[in-house]
Amino acid sequence: MISGENLLEIENISKEFPGVTALEGVSFKIKRGEIHCLVGENGAGKSTLIKILSGLYPYGSYSGKIIFDGSEIKFKSPNDSKLFGMATIYQELPLVEQLDIAENISMGSEISSFGVIDRGDTYTRAIDALKEVGLDVNPETLISSLGVGQQQLVAIAKALSQRSKLLILDEPTASLSDEDADKLLNILKQLKKEGITSIYISHRLKEIFSAADRVTVMRDGRTINTYDITGLTEEDLIHAMVGRQLKEKYPRRPHKAGEEILSVSGLTVVNGELNKILKDISFTLKKGEILGITGLVGAGRTELVMSLFGLWGKIESGSVAVDGKRLDIKDAGKTIASGIGLVPEDRKRLGLVLIEDIKSNISLASLKKISPDGVVDEGKEITDAEGCVKKLNIRTPSIEQEAMNLSGGNQQKVVLGKWMMTAPKVLVFDEPTRGIDVGAKSEIYNIINDLVDQGIGIIIISSELPEVLGICDRVIVMCDGAVAAEMPVAEATQEKIMYYATGGKGEYAAK
Repeated sequence: MISGENLLEIENISKEFPGVTALEGVSFKIKRGEIHCLVGENGAGKSTLIKILSGLYPYGSYSGKIIFDGSEIKFKSPNDSKLFGMATIYQELPLVEQLDIAENISMGSEISSFGVIDRGDTYTRAIDALKEVGLDVNPETLISSLGVGQQQLVAIAKALSQRSKLLILDEPTASLSDEDADKLLNILKQLKKEGITSIYISHRLKEIFSAADRVTVMRDGRTINTYDITGLTEEDLIHAMVGRQLKEKYPRRPHKAGEEILSVSGLTVVNGELNKILKDISFTLKKGEILGITGLVGAGRTELVMSLFGLWGKIESGSVAVDGKRLDIKDAGKTIASGIGLVPEDRKRLGLVLIEDIKSNISLASLKKISPDGVVDEGKEITDAEGCVKKLNIRTPSIEQEAMNLSGGNQQKVVLGKWMMTAPKVLVFDEPTRGIDVGAKSEIYNIINDLVDQGIGIIIISSELPEVLGICDRVIVMCDGAVAAEMPVAEATQEKIMYYATGGKGEYAAK
């Protein structure tokens, strides 16, 4: 029985952690059959609210009221949320890579007889669920062999197979290519036609304006307002999110490049099957310069960076030099000692020790400097960490806060702080603002500009062409593991970059 136009009503929700008020009087409503975007800076309270809706924070751990499908709900566990018809899909997908698609879809709602799972029904159910999301893959395929975009669709298929009325998607496109992101949005629009309601959390303004019917803005643990997407501008939305006008999305500063600091010559790298993944890569980087490296997913951008640290592939030929001195890139320790730092794409897995505090993470790459006798100088570690938190404006109640409890933007600043403590000559940023809100993006860009002003050479790998064009001085375009083009940013356009990124040969001619 349908009761009222609203499927979900959130009334005056508040939630506190020791020393921190995460949510304060949050209230808004979700209409049936709409795509409702939830936006706000990192730390605005979005994730905390989603954990309440999904039952991870049970009834009694917060105050306020939640009404779903006409009835007040008091979830004690995530299973209660699922039984009521809510499905939450997080960035870290709850799939078991060692099991196949069908087994993942049926997990938790298996059909069995006398304790034996009905395999036939399991696979029939999976085929039907995969059809709903337009994924034409054998349900016996292992999750580990799927791309991130396909895994995302499997997670949605699993939710739909459980007769979910409400899908809650937390940054579902953070690790997807633009093509996969568009496919996901189109599926949500189709599900909307079938009466499925979605709450969609995203920092990507393009996606919000493409898919949303309405948008609720959160800031500092409170709801600011709910807007119809019709008539709303990007500038108005950004202002509501950050509480201030951002003068420039990409705060460009004039940079005066110095002498050459990094040289990569003829680098060819093979994978385990001896296939050439990087082919005769050559480029240079100067002090006080921002070099952008872009291209489509699979072009070899991340592999290039990881190979500089000896963390990927086997070097077949080529050389790397820092300040004219040849570098042994088979050893990550020697790469770091030469003055190269890496802010990786996956900051949670490769950039941080999530269960350790901010202080320990910041000192992680410079322990030798604060351990003159082999024992960590705790006073120096604390002083350095506090100085870094202040300089980078890391929002935290204490340097003792565990990294896992920070917002995405603040986690990224901790990773950056870790490398700043090493006094780097070159800093490589792989997707520096992925999963970060517009306010934190602006802060990261300004920090990068400050580093360049200090003479540090910066390499930025990014899938976001406006970001590359907005902050870089020079652009390298990669295609199929090779350098397809190189140009000053003044001569670059999105169309020109895409021409070379998709295999265009010869001089680009603007149409």
